Amino acid sequence: MDTKVGSLDIGCPPHGGVSSVQTSTVPISFSEATLGRHLARRLVQIGVSDVFSVPGDFNLTLLDHLIAEPGLNLVGCCNELNAGYAADGYARSRGVGACVVTFTVGGLSVINAIAGAYSENLPVICIVGGPNSNDYGTNRILHHTIGLPDFSQEIRCFQTVTCFQAVVNNLEDAHELIDTAVSTALKESKPVYISISCNLPAIPHPTFTRDPVPFSLSPKLSNHMGLEAAIEAAAEFLNKAVKPVMVAGPKLRVAKASNAFVELADSCGYPVAVMPSAKGMIPEHHPHFIGTYWGAVSTAFCAEIVESSDAYLFAGPIFNDYSSVGYSLLLKKDKAIILQPDRVIIGNGPTFGCVLMKDFLLGLSKRLKKNTTAYENYHRIYVPEGHPLKSAPKEALRVNVLFQHIQNMLSGDTAVIAETGDSWFNCQKLKLPKGCGYEFQMQYGSIGWSVGATLGYAQAATDKRVIACIGDGSFQVTAQDISTMIRCGQNTIIFLINNGGYTIEVEIHDGPYNVIKNWNYTGLVDAIHNGEGKCWTSKVSYWAWCWLVLQMVLCEEELVVAIEKAMGEKKDCLCFIEVVVHKDDTSKELLEWGSRVSAANSRLPNPQ
Repeated sequence: MDTKVGSLDIGCPPHGGVSSVQTSTVPISFSEATLGRHLARRLVQIGVSDVFSVPGDFNLTLLDHLIAEPGLNLVGCCNELNAGYAADGYARSRGVGACVVTFTVGGLSVINAIAGAYSENLPVICIVGGPNSNDYGTNRILHHTIGLPDFSQEIRCFQTVTCFQAVVNNLEDAHELIDTAVSTALKESKPVYISISCNLPAIPHPTFTRDPVPFSLSPKLSNHMGLEAAIEAAAEFLNKAVKPVMVAGPKLRVAKASNAFVELADSCGYPVAVMPSAKGMIPEHHPHFIGTYWGAVSTAFCAEIVESSDAYLFAGPIFNDYSSVGYSLLLKKDKAIILQPDRVIIGNGPTFGCVLMKDFLLGLSKRLKKNTTAYENYHRIYVPEGHPLKSAPKEALRVNVLFQHIQNMLSGDTAVIAETGDSWFNCQKLKLPKGCGYEFQMQYGSIGWSVGATLGYAQAATDKRVIACIGDGSFQVTAQDISTMIRCGQNTIIFLINNGGYTIEVEIHDGPYNVIKNWNYTGLVDAIHNGEGKCWTSKVSYWAWCWLVLQMVLCEEELVVAIEKAMGEKKDCLCFIEVVVHKDDTSKELLEWGSRVSAANSRLPNPQ
């Protein structure tokens, strides 16, 4: 079993031993053997080269030591929430991310982003500069707190959204606590919390001079007998099916089983679909790929094949009210094999525990008979999708036309970040070329996530040009860190889709609260740019009637010019293209999905 963390391969050595992250063999002088430098070295060792931070008096000395570490770059963000989102986006590309904030006032600000990373199984190391070690147990009241002599409020809040919490307020056990936190984040693929007293980072200690210090990760192993029994039962279940299918779910990431899933697909010939939150985890150029399975809002002909199957294998699914389109999926449990990262459930039973998904998929690939019936059915009924109606000259741009042009921008050198909202549905229909990245946050669904995540992802994936699709409502939540993108010299292309409000909420339940104050978005970005760094914005050049008021509208002709400039002359710049569309111009999938989610939300209480 091999896992990958950042740029480091962490593999399972022969005979079930432990694997270790290689550390530097350069001797460390006692003066450099400080807590701050030890933490910095650990981050570099696991593949983190950028840390997202917001300064505060409790973390300033720690930041000094992080800056001093060769190979570690400190990225200052405009607020803690965005720093957390950036660490989330970074972890999606590198395998692990990190952020540094100050005590309580910073920690409780970043916690929403950490909760999102927890829901998406991302190892994010959240570091907090804590109170002076002498203040613990003194009954003193400190600033940046809620005014009580109790320093545990912050850690108690983090206990439910991290898999390990460490409060480092003495040097003797600091080494052990930090290493345990970091290794736990990697093993569990979840965020961890580390609080470090503000007076400790600069103090040398003998425990930090031992380099390399063994930093080992015990590999997870399948129960051999359970694995064999699960494979045998699953093979019998699937081999007797007439038209079985495979569906990839989002937990393929934490199980590190995407390659094993593809190997199984290659060997068995089943059609391959993805759940919406797993888009990008399976290559869409696979010969048997049939699209996104999302119930009533699936891509064309995909749901018909999946739901008419007599056996379906779901690898790492999350079935919630959003992914099930208001609990309306037409699936039957007795037809399903459900794989979780460490267990297998076949139909109504049995369940096999201590079976790793990767091992199971690889073993099953050697036991299944080739069966292409379901894919042949898909190929038989498939009709190529049409193209949007041709725009009239100077006609206001339509969303379906916009995404047709975005489709043409994609290559193996790009990555798509889709914000919560109608971009979920429009981006889901994009066909990803080989090597094209794709990320969105479906389980937590926090609006504004994409600005920080785009910053972090682009900082990590320097070989790709990020294309972010962000609604105006979401952008207003986290717009500030456009400034950090410019400062970091990123060349992301951001499409700001301006339709005057929270469109996804409108389609669930409309009200005046879904309408927002319109901004001059390109003017705002120009002001943030302020002539420093490389940034280019595209704004419309003529006036037209558009939802409620007379204002500027982007038409297809101008969009073409803007994209050509962004991909050519301005390829080294951050490019911000504002697209004004009608407030009711939404994808058909959002209309369907919104009505079903609304019905699920509005169910009357069960009789008592």
